[in-house]
Amino acid sequence: MQARRWLGICMLVLCSGWVQARTAPNASPGTASTVALASLPPEGRETYALILRGGPFRFAKDGVVFGNREGRLPARKRGYYREYTVAALGAPSRGAKRVVCGGPPLSPEICYYSSDHYARFMKIVP
Repeated sequence: MQARRWLGICMLVLCSGWVQARTAPNASPGTASTVALASLPPEGRETYALILRGGPFRFAKDGVVFGNREGRLPARKRGYYREYTVAALGAPSRGAKRVVCGGPPLSPEICYYSSDHYARFMKIVP
């Protein structure tokens, strides 16, 4: 009887974890949470300002097309999204933080912030 009870508890825990993972933010396109521009880390706000000015950017990959292969952002035609590095001043590498913007490079229609190398996105709101 104890084994059955233990099995039932384990199944409940496993299933609740699966449901939570399936309904987590960014489980489907368009469900990104939001973040106020003022709440971004200073280097995130600086990257956003550089995007609007057209640079100069520190890394050669800044401004390249973001493919959205995992489909975590709303589906758009290839070339719509571009990615930019959010790196602390003097950081030796690009790190994991990014801003991804959609639309024209100097006047994006929408921008997202990712602190974990595209695992989750937050829509940037003024």
